[in-house]
Amino acid sequence: MKKYTLLLLMSVALTAYGQKDYNASLFGIMSNGTTLNTTSIQKAIDYISESGGGTLHFYVGRYLTGTVFLKSNVTVNLHEGAILLGSTNPYDYREIEKVRMPALVAACEADNIAIVGKGVIDGQGRELCYNFLDQQQKGVMPDGTRYDRPGYRPQGVYLRECRNVTVKGIIIKSAAGWTFEPDQCENMLVDSVTVLGLDFWNNDGIDIVDCKNFKLLNSFIDAADDAICFKSHDGNAASENIEIRNCVARSSASAIKFGTVSAGGYKNIRIINNRVYNTHRSAITIAIPDGGYADGILVDSLYAYNTANAIYLRIGARNTNRPPGTLKNVTIQNMYCEIPAGKADPGYPYEGPVEDNPRNISPASIVGLEGGHNIENITIRNVHLVYPGGGNAHYARRGLSAAELDAIPEMPQSYPEFSQFRELPAWGFWVRHARNITFENVTLTAAGRDYRPAIVLQEADGVTLKNVTFQEPGGRKKQVHTYKTKNVVQK
Repeated sequence: MKKYTLLLLMSVALTAYGQKDYNASLFGIMSNGTTLNTTSIQKAIDYISESGGGTLHFYVGRYLTGTVFLKSNVTVNLHEGAILLGSTNPYDYREIEKVRMPALVAACEADNIAIVGKGVIDGQGRELCYNFLDQQQKGVMPDGTRYDRPGYRPQGVYLRECRNVTVKGIIIKSAAGWTFEPDQCENMLVDSVTVLGLDFWNNDGIDIVDCKNFKLLNSFIDAADDAICFKSHDGNAASENIEIRNCVARSSASAIKFGTVSAGGYKNIRIINNRVYNTHRSAITIAIPDGGYADGILVDSLYAYNTANAIYLRIGARNTNRPPGTLKNVTIQNMYCEIPAGKADPGYPYEGPVEDNPRNISPASIVGLEGGHNIENITIRNVHLVYPGGGNAHYARRGLSAAELDAIPEMPQSYPEFSQFRELPAWGFWVRHARNITFENVTLTAAGRDYRPAIVLQEADGVTLKNVTFQEPGGRKKQVHTYKTKNVVQK
């Protein structure tokens, strides 16, 4: 009797648990790759959410769909071999009304949601973009193209104002727009995902927009545009309490970037033990061009190979209706970066553009704005940057005279990129409009002789150089040049 009772209780428990697990086929969802499943997938998600929550399981197959919206208390489990396949018909996509943004997988104000497993979300973005362009050129859709890109392109995964979110193990690839965008989400974990955004121009990898309590761990991101990108679209919001750890990034723009939009701010961000390779622009960029702020950022153990620039910190003023923002309290430590003599991303489907020439190899830069808008309290510690050297004054030249240094433009309203000033007067680091900058245990290596000094400090106040080493062939020269700079301490 006791044995029977125990078996009965176990059966009831298993039945109760089973009620929270649903096979996609239960809802008539087809895995043949040709049947459009949008309605049936949405019905399944709605049903599970309304029934108290549970997991929707997709097993081996290709599940064709347009936009589907995740709802609270629903987990989507894409098992190995399962592919959620985006329709290539532009009219199969719906926008999130709150932000007027279409996506393949979307959610708005949903709590306790997850996308897990070893399966794939494939947006088929290149073909979808071509179909958008076709409809626009025929006059059926409004022509919203900018820079040869359709202006209205679905994201891969877009999550807006969601809480308690987990995305783990899956592959997200081939979106028409940005590949993966969490926007104003809280308490979110992204772990062991692969993000591939290589199918069209402006394919960012993951864009973390005004999120709080967010972790990106153990992931691989390869993108035609910025790979791991922080943004702040809302002047009343900010990206706060974020950790990026143990990730690998490759980009035909910047690998890890703050900006470009900086309406609100970035606070308490930790970027630890990450790798960058074959990247067209910077390994780490922190740009504040639209007002807003960056305060309390730690970059620790960043290793970058074949990357065109190591570090770019910049305050701009594109938004003339707001005062320039602030950038302060940043530590970059335990970093190694190798900068190539040539282009870092040849052969990728959408290479970064060749621009801002003529110029020799650009240095890492810390660049505020005139008028007292200094970048403040920056520590560069235990950093080794390896340059090709070979800067040639007969190709492009920026001398050290007062007239030549004063002639470097401020460019407050320009798009912030490390190459924007064209030829710069240093090969290792250029610092302008900055205060309280510390270089400690820094090695700057040039493989070939460069006509420029390693470091130029221009219109800066309070710079400490402690155990800074220069390695450049071809004899000795003065490697640190100061101009309109005070309170420099060399140890």
